[in-house]
Amino acid sequence: MLTPDLLDRAVELLRHGGVIALPTETVYGLAANAEDELAVRRVFAIKGRPANHPLIVHIPDEEYLPEWAREVPHEARALARAFWPGPLTLVLRRTSKATDAVTGGQDTVALRVPGHSVAMEVLERLGGGVAAPSANRFGRVSPTTAEHVQRDLGSDVDLVLDGGPSTVGVESTIVDLSSGAPAILRPGGLATEDIERVLGRAVPVRTSTTVRVSGSLESHYAPRAGVVLAEPHEAVQRVEALRAQGLRVGVLGPASLSLPTDVQRFDVPGEPAQAARVLYARLREADEQGHDVLVACLPAASGLGIAVRDRLSRAAAPREG
Repeated sequence: MLTPDLLDRAVELLRHGGVIALPTETVYGLAANAEDELAVRRVFAIKGRPANHPLIVHIPDEEYLPEWAREVPHEARALARAFWPGPLTLVLRRTSKATDAVTGGQDTVALRVPGHSVAMEVLERLGGGVAAPSANRFGRVSPTTAEHVQRDLGSDVDLVLDGGPSTVGVESTIVDLSSGAPAILRPGGLATEDIERVLGRAVPVRTSTTVRVSGSLESHYAPRAGVVLAEPHEAVQRVEALRAQGLRVGVLGPASLSLPTDVQRFDVPGEPAQAARVLYARLREADEQGHDVLVACLPAASGLGIAVRDRLSRAAAPREG
């Protein structure tokens, strides 16, 4: 149970260089005071994250934007008012408050207001921002429960706040507003259609850009098992071909998918928002079962389906080592 004393402890740790796991509506974050460079560098060390890979700063509300961004265009204000608190990150030109440790040495900073009561309470009590990437080892499957964090990071974290399962289940949508026309740098928990509705114009997704952001590496969000992508009507054929190679195969797909009785299915609904909510948990469950490869059924490429397809594509990408 999250008592006031436990929340006070979390804030005191943040004020004195601690690193805590913080629940958000997207995934659990590994949080440090964004103004404490040594604490931020500890986040990088715990995750094994490259130092030039920028972090997202989580702030209490929209009014903190000018502290971190020297330019806040009207479109940034419009999106913040429409979707904060929520799964939206804005990339803006940074102030001196956003150090190189947070921004990866770039002239931009990524900012968001998380839509989770525990995270909001901690930020309000702190009265400042926390740098909070996902609370897992770098490149692996993001955590959506406190138990996931404890299994991944153990005693490396000073405190894990349990706020229940994340309700969105994939990371925030990142929108770049640092250099003119808006662009989506990472699909996420907020649909492109909703962003375009507020801005009144098309917003492209850019896979190649000079601005580096979280979750943009080709291989990311990866389980130990290999991942093979398939449209639902192709799944059975892919399963049989892989089993013919002597591999232990599992399937990420909806209950409506007809599979051989001896093939284990991990339920990922076809409806995109429901798929997003459970995707990472199912990837972790599949790893626990020791499968060699997972055949992942792709959802429709609309709404949050775009984010789910993005995460699965990165999980399936070739890996180093």
